[in-house]
Amino acid sequence: MRTQTKLNAADLRHFEKLLRHQRHDLDIALGRIGTTLDDVIEARNSGTADDEHDPEGPTLTMEWSRISGVHSDLEATSTTIDQALARIADGSYGLCTRRGEPIGRERLEARPAAALCIDCARELEAQRRA
Repeated sequence: MRTQTKLNAADLRHFEKLLRHQRHDLDIALGRIGTTLDDVIEARNSGTADDEHDPEGPTLTMEWSRISGVHSDLEATSTTIDQALARIADGSYGLCTRRGEPIGRERLEARPAAALCIDCARELEAQRRA
């Protein structure tokens, strides 16, 4: 059973705190992965690494691709959190951006940056799979 209630000021402060904490953790992770990405790029560009002939591990190109993908995912999550914080600021947080209906509190607790109610999220996921 979903709870479809309007969020009060205390709820908004709670979710803002959760989102800011997640954003802080993401900033740390982005800093670390950015440094790692810079190191791999530098190694690829130095011309001294002979990683293509190392049978023991991944090539620098493979490592760059993997780290680059993780970095992109973290940036996308960071953007989603920023959008949720903006919705708190403009008073639209907790409302589905597709239908305007309240997002269940359980969903917001599980995914504080959620922009869609569970029904819309399921519909869009089903469309992607089709």
